[in-house]
Amino acid sequence: MIECKNITKTYKSGEIETHALKNASFKINDGEFVAIMGPSGSGKSTLMHIIGCLDTPTSGEYLLDNKDVSKLSDDELADIRMQKIGFVFQAFNLLPRATVLRNVTLPLVYAGISKEKREGQAKEALRGSAFPEEFWNHYSNQLSGGMMQRVAIARALVNNPTLVLADEPTGNLDTKTGEMVLDTFQRLHQEQGRTIILITHEPYVAEHAERVINIRDGNIVEDGKVKNRRVINNHNSK
Repeated sequence: MIECKNITKTYKSGEIETHALKNASFKINDGEFVAIMGPSGSGKSTLMHIIGCLDTPTSGEYLLDNKDVSKLSDDELADIRMQKIGFVFQAFNLLPRATVLRNVTLPLVYAGISKEKREGQAKEALRGSAFPEEFWNHYSNQLSGGMMQRVAIARALVNNPTLVLADEPTGNLDTKTGEMVLDTFQRLHQEQGRTIILITHEPYVAEHAERVINIRDGNIVEDGKVKNRRVINNHNSK
């Protein structure tokens, strides 16, 4: 599904060059749950932007579903993001005075999907993210942090993407609420076979995935299965 071949990203400011990524190479197969972990400044955010088609590498190849997307135009990258990738961000990025259902349908509005069809897809996505039906017509600013993040997960799922990319999704949550969100990702992976890439700097968060790619100073320093995986079951929590 995903193959990065010698991905390098260099930023230039005048005569100064910063090498954010240095010949990063790895594969992620369909249905894997992978954490990309590293400290601030390690290059993980740059790698996330490339995987999410938000940026392109300076050199190297990035293949998504066997298509080289490393040299596509901005418009072509936008089409890939809309069709294949669901994003979950640390800050939720929900409209505060819109209902839960409205927030989840927004990507389908932009995609030109009919009202009847998009509401059906939104409801299916909310069920997939374990979001309680009695809160579907609440405004997002009436919800707890954990519930807002599950709305954000539903919004990421509504286009039925090939890949769910979560950037520090528990960063604004307390530990207990964060575990509920991580449980949602585990369930999406186990029950629906979703491919999930989790970006984090926290080892305990990465331990909820099946595999961890460690990055430091732009280099991949370790890539392997999680030895003591944290498996949680908190599906009915709010």
